[in-house]
Amino acid sequence: MEILSAPGSAPRSRTGLWLKITSVLVLLIAVVLVVAGGWLAALGGSVYYVIAGAAMAVTALLLWRGHRFAYPLYALIIAATMVWAVSEAGFDFWRLAARGDVLVPLGIWLLLPWVVRAHPAGTRPLRWPLGAVLAIAVCIVGFSLTRDSVATVGNLPGVSGPVNLADGMSPDDWQAYGRDNAGKRFSPLTQITPENADKLQVAWTFRTGDMPALGKADPVESTFEVTPIKIGNLVYLCSPHQIVFALDAATGKQVWKYDPKLQANNTFQHLTCRGLAYHAAPANAVDTQGKPVPAQCRQSVFLPTNDGRMIALDALTGRPCEDFGAHGTLNLNQSMNVTEKGFLEGTSPPVATKQILIVTGAVTDNYSTNEPSGAVRGYDIYTGRLVWAWDPGAKNENQLPSATHHFTPNSPNSWIVSSADEKLGLVYIPTGVETPDIFGGNRKPDNERYASSIVALDIATGKRVWSYQTVHHDLWDMDVPSQPTLMDVQTAHGMVPAIYAPAKTGNIFVLDRRTGKPIVPAPEKAVPQGAVAGDWLSKTQPFSELSLRPKDNLTDANMWGATMFDQLACRIMFKRLRYEGPFTPPSLQGTLVFPGNLGMFEWGGISVDPQRQIAITNPMTVPFVSKLMKRGPDNPSHPTKDHPAGSETGVQPMYGTPYGVNLSAFLSPLGMPCMQPPWGYVAGIDLKTNKVIWQHRVGTTQDAGLPLPLKIGVPMLGGTITTGGASRSSPALWTTISALSTSPTARWSGSSACRPAASQRR
Repeated sequence: MEILSAPGSAPRSRTGLWLKITSVLVLLIAVVLVVAGGWLAALGGSVYYVIAGAAMAVTALLLWRGHRFAYPLYALIIAATMVWAVSEAGFDFWRLAARGDVLVPLGIWLLLPWVVRAHPAGTRPLRWPLGAVLAIAVCIVGFSLTRDSVATVGNLPGVSGPVNLADGMSPDDWQAYGRDNAGKRFSPLTQITPENADKLQVAWTFRTGDMPALGKADPVESTFEVTPIKIGNLVYLCSPHQIVFALDAATGKQVWKYDPKLQANNTFQHLTCRGLAYHAAPANAVDTQGKPVPAQCRQSVFLPTNDGRMIALDALTGRPCEDFGAHGTLNLNQSMNVTEKGFLEGTSPPVATKQILIVTGAVTDNYSTNEPSGAVRGYDIYTGRLVWAWDPGAKNENQLPSATHHFTPNSPNSWIVSSADEKLGLVYIPTGVETPDIFGGNRKPDNERYASSIVALDIATGKRVWSYQTVHHDLWDMDVPSQPTLMDVQTAHGMVPAIYAPAKTGNIFVLDRRTGKPIVPAPEKAVPQGAVAGDWLSKTQPFSELSLRPKDNLTDANMWGATMFDQLACRIMFKRLRYEGPFTPPSLQGTLVFPGNLGMFEWGGISVDPQRQIAITNPMTVPFVSKLMKRGPDNPSHPTKDHPAGSETGVQPMYGTPYGVNLSAFLSPLGMPCMQPPWGYVAGIDLKTNKVIWQHRVGTTQDAGLPLPLKIGVPMLGGTITTGGASRSSPALWTTISALSTSPTARWSGSSACRPAASQRR
C-alpha cells in the first residue's frame, strides 16, 4: 500500500510523532508534579502542584489521542496557574517566572505549526483559548517588568542646619577603614553627584599580581576584601597574602611594596586582608611611658597577618619600624593556649589612636572548644609594648599575661574593625561568640557575658566601661559583624553622641555611646524554644525598633528556583526543615537560619551623612541551613587530623561538643537560592526618626555572571560610601556589589580609581 501526502507536507506518521513526543513530555511533567506535589501537600505545603499535575495527566492523555479539547484544558491550567501565582507572588517578575517558566513555554510549543499539524485530520485542536491565555500571560509578565513590588519609595531629608565636620583630616584623605575611627564612611568631597556618578571613567588600574592557589597552598575562603586608605599623595592597600602596596594616588604607580612572606596553607579558615591602620606622630610626641618617640616611622601603617603577626611599617618607605616590637613585628600568638599558625588570624585592621594600638583578631570558627582567646590588646603605638589587655572570658578581665597566666581559651573574639572616640576616651569592640558557634551547652557564664555584644573600653587602660548584648546565648553565629558607626544625632532630648551597631540579625542597635543605653528601643521578645539535648536557650532576644529584617516569617510561598521543579524541590526542603522564625534553634532535623549565617549586615558596615542625619545600608537576605550531627565513625568527638578544613561552610567538627554541624546556604538542587529574590537591597534611613525612608533592590544578573543586566538584587558583602556631593536633596552613593557567585580570580584582580568624565570635572 502506498501512502500519499500533499506536496510539501510531511507524512502524517512523521508529523504525528511530534504530538506523541509532546504528550509524553506533558505526562512526565504531570508525574513529577503529582508525586513531588503530593509530598509537599503531605508536609502541609501548597496543594497547587498536585492539582496541576492531575490536570496535566489528563492533558497528556488527550494529546496522545489527538483530542481537540486538550488545548482548552491546558489553557485552563495556565489560567489557574496565573491566578495562583499572582495571589502568592504579586506582580513581581522574578517570583512569577519561577512559577510559569515551564508551563508557558510549553503552551507556546503547542501552538507551533508542526505540533498543530500533527493532530489527526478533522480533529484540529481548539487553539484560541490557549492563544488568549498565553497573550494574557505575556501581558502579566510585561506588566511585572515595569514594577518593583518590594521597593519602598521616599525621599531622605536634605541638610537641615550647620554641622561641624572638622576632623583634622584633609577632605580628600581617607585615613582609616571607615575614613576615620568613627566609621562614618562619609567623604565630604562634593565633586561626585547623582548627575555625574554614572559618567565616571577609570583613571587607572593597579594589578597586585597576587593570585590564589585554591585547594593547594591557599584555603577556599581566599578573598580580596581590602578597603584602601589614602593619606596625602599615597594610597595604601593589602592583598589577600597580606602584601602591602603604596601607590601614587594620581597615577596608580607603585611607590613601594612590602611582602610579609605569609606561609599560608589550605587549612587556614581565611586568607583575607581587609585593610591597614595609619598613624602620624604629632610634634613632640611621647610614648605611653613619657619617652620621646624615635625619629624613624613618624608616619606608620600597621598590617595584621593571618598567621598571627602585627607589623609596623614606615608609611613613606615601607621598611619595618625597628623600634616597634621585635624589629617591627609583634607575635600575637604569645600568651595563647593555641599557638599554631592560622588559628588566630588578623583579618581586619587594628585601631590606631594617639598612643595606643588596639588589636583584635579572628579565630577558627566551629573547629573545637580549644581555640585561641579573643582577648583585646592595647599596645604602645610607638614601641609595641603591651600596655593593657581585656580578656572577655576571664574573672579578672584586665589581668596581663605572665609565665603562669595565659589568656582564656575560646573567649569571644572580635574579628572586624572596632571604632574609637578619643574625646570620650573610649574604643567600641564588636564581639562574636565563643566558638563553636552552633552549640553552647559547654559554655561557661564568664564566656557568655560579652558575646555578640558591643563593649566600650577605656582607651588608656582597657577597663570595661559598659557593654550591650545584641544576642543572648548565641547559637546562630549572629555576631556583630560590622564596624560600629559613631555619629552625634539629633533627638527629642537634643544632640546625643550615638553609636550605630548593625547586627547580622538585621537589627541596628542605636545606643548612647557614653553609657550604652538604647536611644532606639530594643524590647525583649519571646523566641522559639526547644534546644537539642545538652544545650539551652534564652527565652527572649532583643529586637531593635530600627531594623531591616523582614516583618513576616518565611513560608513555602517564599521559595524560589530556576524552574518550577526547582521551586517545588525548595518548597519540600523548606517544609522538612525546622523553622519557626528568627532564632529557631539548631537541630538534628536541620534548621533554616534566617537571616542566615552571612547575616543581613556584614563586614562592609553602613555609611552616614552627618550633615543630613541619614544612613545608607545594604542588607542582604540569604538563608542558611544548620544541621547538627551526632557523633559516630564519620563524626568523631576529637581531632583525627591536625588542621581544620579551611572553610566556614560544609561539615564543621565542633570537637569537644556532643555534635558536629553541617552549614550551607539554602540552595536548590540546581544551586540557585531557595529563597525568592531580591537577595540584596540598598536602603536609606532618616536618623532623626529612625525610619527606613526608601529601599530598593540593587545589582543585576550581570553582577552574578549572567549576560543580561536584569535588576534582581544580589547579595553584597562590601558596604556603602556616602559623599557630600548632593543634588536634589540626594547624596552621591557608592555601594560595593559582591555577588556570591563571583569568581575568586575576579575578587583578586586588583584596585582601580575612577574620575568624572572630562565634561563633568570641576
